[in-house]
Amino acid sequence: MKSFCALTTTSLLCLIASQAKADTLGTASTYAVLGATTVTNTGSTVLSGNLGVYSGTAITGFPPGEVINGTTYAGTAEALSAQIDALAGFTSLNSLSSTGNLTGQNLGGMVLTPGVYTYSSSAELSGTPLTLNFEDLNGATIVLQIGSTLTTASASSVLVENLGTNDNVYYAVGSSATLGTDSTFLGDIIAEDSVALTTGANISCGSAIALTGAVTLDTNTITNCSSSGSDISAASLNGPVDPGDPVDPTPTPEPGSLLLMATGLLAAAGFFRRKVFALNP
Repeated sequence: MKSFCALTTTSLLCLIASQAKADTLGTASTYAVLGATTVTNTGSTVLSGNLGVYSGTAITGFPPGEVINGTTYAGTAEALSAQIDALAGFTSLNSLSSTGNLTGQNLGGMVLTPGVYTYSSSAELSGTPLTLNFEDLNGATIVLQIGSTLTTASASSVLVENLGTNDNVYYAVGSSATLGTDSTFLGDIIAEDSVALTTGANISCGSAIALTGAVTLDTNTITNCSSSGSDISAASLNGPVDPGDPVDPTPTPEPGSLLLMATGLLAAAGFFRRKVFALNP
C-alpha cells in the first residue's frame, strides 16, 4: 500500500531517520539552527535540537525562544566543529553529479524522486505543494543544488510519500534562503550565506544552517529529527512528532561518513582556519 505523509503548519506526520544525516553533516546533524555571524529571534520560536553560532558569539531572542532536546553553543569549540562539518557536507553535496537540471522551474507542483537536482541560479517554491516521493526506498536521498537563492512563498508546503527509513533531503544553497510566512518546509538547508524564516514559517525534520552569515527567526518551529529517539521513525506515519520526545544527542556515523565528507573536509578546515587567523592575527 502506498504510504503518504502531509506536512502542514500544524502537524508533522512523517519523520526522516537520522543516521544518513549524521553521515552527511557530522556533528552539525544535531543542530536545529547553526549560524555563522549571529542568530536572532523574535517571538515564541521552538527549536528541537542544538542551537549554535560560530565564528560570531551573539545569539539573541532566547528567551522568549526555547531550545528543547538540545544545547546552546555560542562561539564555542562545539559550534566550530559543527560549522566545519556543515561546510564539508555542503561541499560534498555540491560535488555530486546532477541527475536533473530544474533551472527556471517552480518547485511547486513537482514530484521529486531520489536523485540530485540542480538550479544554476535561484529556486522558488510557490503555489501547489512540492512532493518528495522516496519510492519506499531505505537510505534514499534527495539533493537540491541551488546556485543562488532559495525562496518559498507564504503558506507553501511540502508533501512526502512512500517514505522508507534513513531517507533525507538536503538543499545546498549558494547564497541565502528565505522561507515565507506560515510556510512549512522539510529537510536541511545549508546556505553559504544566510537563512531567514519569516513569521510562522516552520521546518519539519530539518535544520537551518548558515555558513558565513546570520540565521534570523520569527515565531518558528524547527524540529531536527536527529534530536529524537530512534523509535519515532516507526510511529511517524501515525501522528505528530512531539518535540519533547527523548533525545539521543550523539550520532554515531558509519564508516561511509568519512567517504562522503572527504571531498569537503580539507576545504572546510582551510576555510575556518582563515577565519580564525583573521580574528586572531
